[in-house]
Amino acid sequence: MRLRPIIAAAATAALALTACSTPTDETTTPAESTDRTHDVSGVEKVDEIASLLPADVADSGKLVVGASIDYAPAEFRAEDLQTAIGYDIDLSRALGNVLGLEAEIAAAEFDSLLPGIGTKYDVGISSFTITEERTANYNMISYIEVGSSYAVKAGNPTDFDPENVCGTTIGVQTGTYQEEELVTFNEACTEAGEEAIEVLPYASQSDVTTNVIGGKADAFYADSTVAHYAVELTGGQMEVVGGIRDSAPQGIVVNQDDPELTEAMHAAMQHLMDDGTWEAILTSWGNEDAIITTAEVHP
Repeated sequence: MRLRPIIAAAATAALALTACSTPTDETTTPAESTDRTHDVSGVEKVDEIASLLPADVADSGKLVVGASIDYAPAEFRAEDLQTAIGYDIDLSRALGNVLGLEAEIAAAEFDSLLPGIGTKYDVGISSFTITEERTANYNMISYIEVGSSYAVKAGNPTDFDPENVCGTTIGVQTGTYQEEELVTFNEACTEAGEEAIEVLPYASQSDVTTNVIGGKADAFYADSTVAHYAVELTGGQMEVVGGIRDSAPQGIVVNQDDPELTEAMHAAMQHLMDDGTWEAILTSWGNEDAIITTAEVHP
């Protein structure tokens, strides 16, 4: 779940007032490669679905997908810092195959993506949570459900309790919904006369994960998909506690003035759900629990 920059900046400033320490050097390196790319080359074109495409997109031979490549494991850069990888990237390519198109990933800042839907980009696939504000202006096709989760070092050595976070040390990636939530949690702690949360903000999720494993934080708070990916990435050095909180669907974004493309994307997404491709992609990235099996068009 992503925030607009102005909200993220405000949350970061508030957290700066509550944090009792600053990030220190990394102590542990994740155990496994970050690249869990699922091979979708075997996904074939479905003529019936491809026939739903508007002529301009079909004739172009490509599906231009707007994405902000900075949000593992959904969409981020591989170790070469050039190649886009992640489950949203695998999905984009699989959708392109079903439609008989080559998926072209167009990287951009997150807040610039929605204004470009229908002009610069055919669709947006970049961890967009489905909201009333967005569906008032765009069509969104649900494909995954994501909430928030806490992750701790395996065995939970500090006995971190997700239902009683006051007085604990929690790592979080800056600019996320969870960073804003921790501000609210901290306010509740202080109003109740409880000890404040020591919040450790980091620019990258890899730093957050590393410092929980290294013992600098009791837990981290992140998207549920991010937390489960960290468990996979570290070879079981971490575990999720407290399950998934406040889950909500995310959607593929299409221009509301393009019903043909909306219908084609909806049918292609449902096809990938039905034939098991989408489940295989999420399983590769350690997030099969986030799957939904019915794609719906909102609004």
